[in-house]
Amino acid sequence: MTLELLVDDLEYNTDRNPLVIPEYGRHIQKMIEQTVEIEDKEERTKQAKSIIAVMGNLNPHLRDVPDFQHKLWHQLFIMSDFKLDIDSPFPKPTRESVYKSPEPLPYPQNFPKYRFYGNNIKRMIDEAVKWEDGEKKEALILTIANHMKKCFLSWNKDTVKDEVIFKHLHELSGGKINLKEADEDLSRAQDLVQSPRRSQQGRRSNRPSRGRRRRRN
Repeated sequence: MTLELLVDDLEYNTDRNPLVIPEYGRHIQKMIEQTVEIEDKEERTKQAKSIIAVMGNLNPHLRDVPDFQHKLWHQLFIMSDFKLDIDSPFPKPTRESVYKSPEPLPYPQNFPKYRFYGNNIKRMIDEAVKWEDGEKKEALILTIANHMKKCFLSWNKDTVKDEVIFKHLHELSGGKINLKEADEDLSRAQDLVQSPRRSQQGRRSNRPSRGRRRRRN
């Protein structure tokens, strides 16, 4: 008969309330639920301070962290489902402030015509248009054009004529940059995009050569 009574008194996790903050465990959760049911406010406050002390002992490495006590009281109210009415040294949080949905982050909705160039190329072109005419602006535009050619080759993995890059640059700049009649050509494709096999061969060729060891008879 005694065994049957013990079995009837068993609690299963499926019958219990879900843990709000699982790190503190079931015992802390029950202590808070029992504190909420205390009728005397002074006694509730005294019990809440005892629970805060236990919660602090469970995290001794955080005692020197700024606002650690504020965090513990904040978690105490959350685990009580915001039902705990006590004299707290810190303002009581509200359900709306804790579970407030974050505002969506603004994401640039850019849909460039030539996606393989990327947005940075467009920003560089817009900045180059603002520069005063001169050697520095010409050098910047030529650098941008070479980088565009490199991006094109990385996307297409094939050769491309300079006229195509000049045409794209003219379109992306709104007709303000025109290199169709430029005297200087862009860098060669093999110089911009180097295959891994060729790069490894280049590294090997740069290594100092070692002399062959003579065989001993």
